[in-house]
Parts: sequence; structure tokens; C-alpha cells
Amino acid sequence: MKNKKLVITIAVIVVLVAALLAVYAATRPAAAAGGKTITVTVVHADGTSKDFTYQTDAEYLGEVLVAEGLVEGEDSEYGLYITKVDGEDAIYEKDGSYWALYEGDAYANQSADQTPLTDGGTYSLVYTIG
Repeated sequence: MKNKKLVITIAVIVVLVAALLAVYAATRPAAAAGGKTITVTVVHADGTSKDFTYQTDAEYLGEVLVAEGLVEGEDSEYGLYITKVDGEDAIYEKDGSYWALYEGDAYANQSADQTPLTDGGTYSLVYTIG
């Protein structure tokens, strides 16, 4: 009897997880296919900013940033964790600094490698001390 309840509980959990994954896949932002022009603004620790414009067929921002050599980082459980932008390091363990990602004027809800590109899109990487 206990084994039957355990099997039913596990089956319900599997079904719920599958349903949640299906909802996520159906509602996550879609990337636009084809050629796009994007602008990435980098705001350094000293407050200076620099604009970079790219022509790309990539679907996600992280692909472009890494391919163009603008950023360096490491894979994490949340996606690409950017540690260096335009030659400047942000070391959270040292002073609480990190690179904040913005889509337009809004703080991004996901990592750069999960941020879909749109033609004419504007993105910012801002040196931030948290």
C-alpha cells in the first residue's frame, strides 16, 4: 500500500514538472530569425560609456557578445555569468561588483545567452556595485 502511494506521488510530480516545462517552453521569449542590427552600450566603472553596433544572424545576445570578444564569462546554472566586459573585470567576491544586463531600459530577466535578439534592439552592460 505504501509503495503504491509512493509510485502515485512520484507520477504526479513527474507530470507537474513536465507541465511546468511545457508552459515555460511555450511562453519564453522567442528570438527573431535572420539578419539583425543591435547596439550594445557598455557603461564602465568610471561612468564612461561606449557603444558597439553589430550585424548578426545570431538568435541570442550571449552568442554575439562572446563571438565578438566583448565579454568573457563562465557558464553557471543560470546561464552565462559575465565577468569581463570591454577589458574591464567585475569581481563580485572582491567588492560586490558585477555586470548588470539591460534590454532597452529594463533590467533583463535572464542571462545574456538566454536574451533573444530583435532587429534594432538595444542592450546595455553596466558595471554595478551591489
